Amino acid sequence: MRKISIEINGAIATAEVEARTQLADFLRGERFLTGTHIGCEHGVCGACTVLIDGCLARSCITFAVACDGAKVTTIEGLRDDPIMANLRAAFSAHHALQCGYCTPAMLIACRDIVMRLPDADEPRVRLELSGNLCRCTGYVGIVAAVKEVLEKRGMSDARPANPRTELGPVGARAPAASQLGQRTVRRPVTDGNIPRSAIRDTLGAEQWRAVDTRGVELAQTFRVPFPRERVWEFFADLEQVARCMPGARLTTPPLNGRAEGEVGVKLGPIVGAFAGALEVERDDRRFGGVVRCAGRDARSGSNAHAVISYHVHALGEATSRVDVSVKFLLTGALAQFGRSGLVRDVVSHLTAMFAVNLETSLSGKPIPKDASAVLDAASLARAALWSRIRALFSKLTGN
Repeated sequence: MRKISIEINGAIATAEVEARTQLADFLRGERFLTGTHIGCEHGVCGACTVLIDGCLARSCITFAVACDGAKVTTIEGLRDDPIMANLRAAFSAHHALQCGYCTPAMLIACRDIVMRLPDADEPRVRLELSGNLCRCTGYVGIVAAVKEVLEKRGMSDARPANPRTELGPVGARAPAASQLGQRTVRRPVTDGNIPRSAIRDTLGAEQWRAVDTRGVELAQTFRVPFPRERVWEFFADLEQVARCMPGARLTTPPLNGRAEGEVGVKLGPIVGAFAGALEVERDDRRFGGVVRCAGRDARSGSNAHAVISYHVHALGEATSRVDVSVKFLLTGALAQFGRSGLVRDVVSHLTAMFAVNLETSLSGKPIPKDASAVLDAASLARAALWSRIRALFSKLTGN
């Protein structure tokens, strides 16, 4: 048991909870705030959405102990909020609810849109709502209600009270320095003129401890019909490499082995864009390198950390083999993808797509536009499952 103190709807709540207690269970069972509903319990449906430090969060996949010292706001705490009052009226006018199970969390998500995106159009509103599932309305009335409130408020300057810039679970607090221990981290030499940012500051040792202990590790190999030196030179250009990865793009020019970028991911109704940073260490003598990536999707509240090691081997004068090892950790709404039994097959398909794009680019040909579109993880999973079925059928029939 651990003693925690959380400010819930403006009042301090102190209690002793087990480390495994989810915030949603604590709110409902201990504080009797039953407006926070529990649906999938995997961070997918969004029915458990609350505000933690002013930001949307899935309470069914957030540990209560991780919110020690945080400010949590549930639907009950927004009873007198003027924006919420406007949304409730608009929901009623546009018939934006039927069974009502998703409505409390849907209202919280809609309030966040009104506050954060005062000039959002209908496509953006639908995108922002992609993490909250409604099985009844078809979203037409919900979107209409949000648009009405946006139009009535005009170009408001309202923003969330504490916009987040750091990575990691919403509401989590960094451990005390005495708990971290001493670790030495080799970092690439950087230019003093590189602009600093909160995202870059997260690329430190402490943020990678969870990846080391709980991350999923995968290994892949592929071949390309080009000399090792040419492939190695290609990997030095981060912009070219990013263009070969489906869904990835750089948002800042690379400088001294560091850059910022984003990866678009689609999993069912959830559309995410992991924005973050990466840093690269290269060993020219061994033709190997390490890439560390950290990103967060503000829409779904998901976070991703990955450590990618790669080596280029010569298989003759005109052929190379690339060995890749990936260790990654997903948290938040998209975390169930990382736990999937098909994840290894999905990564295999993704690696094959990257290899094809790499060979195309080395040949001097343009990469097809759809090859760098949003990464549809669900489609890859279906393709991987179908490959398994075909393989099993071939084994049974002897073909």
